[in-house]
Amino acid sequence: MPSITKSWKVPAELAQIRVDAFARECLPHLSRREIDGAIRDRLFSVNDRVTRKGDRLGAGDTLVFNGPEAWLAVNPLPNPELKVRVVSEDSSILILDKPAGMPTHGFSGRDTDTLANFIASNHAALLAVGRNRWEPGIIHRLDRETSGLVLIAKTPTAFEGLRQQLRRKEIRKNYWALVWGSTNTQGHIDLPLAHDTRDRRRMRAITESDGAKNQRVWNAVTRYQRIGQALGLSLLDIDMETGVMHQIRVHLAAIGHPIVADGLYGGDQSNTFEMQRHFLHACRLVFCHPDDGRIVTVEAAWPSDLMEILRRLKIEV
Repeated sequence: MPSITKSWKVPAELAQIRVDAFARECLPHLSRREIDGAIRDRLFSVNDRVTRKGDRLGAGDTLVFNGPEAWLAVNPLPNPELKVRVVSEDSSILILDKPAGMPTHGFSGRDTDTLANFIASNHAALLAVGRNRWEPGIIHRLDRETSGLVLIAKTPTAFEGLRQQLRRKEIRKNYWALVWGSTNTQGHIDLPLAHDTRDRRRMRAITESDGAKNQRVWNAVTRYQRIGQALGLSLLDIDMETGVMHQIRVHLAAIGHPIVADGLYGGDQSNTFEMQRHFLHACRLVFCHPDDGRIVTVEAAWPSDLMEILRRLKIEV
């Protein structure tokens, strides 16, 4: 990764400002965490001396960044080596089939293996679409290990229209999941979700007994139909009525049917079928086209790794 050197002089009106605060003034697109990391990694210096984030700057001091160019990127960097299947595309929308193991987006120029980096490489104009510079045109996200369909807007008008549909719960998103246990033929899970205060990576389902005092709570509704079963496992077609972080995974675990190979919510699973990710695939999108309002239905094929598991279990799809 090429290096870059960049410097900024402290004006008189900002005398005595902290190093981290001044760095954010100079690089407003970077998060506080990114700035703190760069200072910790000794990428910033003041008057040729390594600095700490709490140091105070005087008028006329020079803050210098010397490090990888990607640190200062204002958008996702293109990565032509990434391979993602285009499922559907026209002048206003793009639908991609995200592979398992690929994040939907990153948080700085240092992230180079995300769906956003693929978009930057193949659809550079989309970097100007959307409200978050790191999520070019992206309407909704998938977890890193979840494969399947991601809807992307190619114009600002399409982005606003699709985001409104998402807020009104008019975009239908279906998933396939293989879970432990024999589920009901169909089910409806209506449990609010909140962040797990003991583990920042996780969400948790809220019941009347445990509550969620002084926490933000999101309403979440998941519906499912069982479309196959074998050897104490159930294959589900899932309809997300809402879209909360980790919703499907948390809801299914909460009713005693965790997703196979889910390392975060699956508990102590003795058999993961040697899978490198959890068995969850975004298989279907239904929405109104932002240009003319027609109903668009798009489906994704089964990924080969999940099909292999079903073949071994003799579950036909």
